[in-house]
Amino acid sequence: MITLGTSGVVALLVRSDRRHRRAVRALEVARMPTVVPVGILAEVDRVLGRRLAPAASLTFLEGIETGETLLDCGDLDLPRIRALMTRYAELPLGFPDAAVIACAERNGGTVLTFDRDGLGTVSRDLPITLIP
Repeated sequence: MITLGTSGVVALLVRSDRRHRRAVRALEVARMPTVVPVGILAEVDRVLGRRLAPAASLTFLEGIETGETLLDCGDLDLPRIRALMTRYAELPLGFPDAAVIACAERNGGTVLTFDRDGLGTVSRDLPITLIP
């Protein structure tokens, strides 16, 4: 299973994004289902609204509704998210990134993201792999 970070979702949905082809190719090569943590939905909506149009996230949400991408509520992830945010307080690792990591840890450890600032450091400490 591949956990999608916000930058991965945006790259997949915004065809004009310079990373679009790399994101699509990464999923084609991996040939695994995708999951998105509920903790990033508001961030995805905000970024897509700025990049495309206010209603741009409707396509993404439809993909979740139809099962194209799974939604992971991570009901029990809050202690892990807090632990990650505390441990990596010196990094740019906020709630959305910590939610992605917690979700990935439970779902195979692979994350589609282009955010290497905080997640790159964390991936060297934890058993998660960042693609592409």
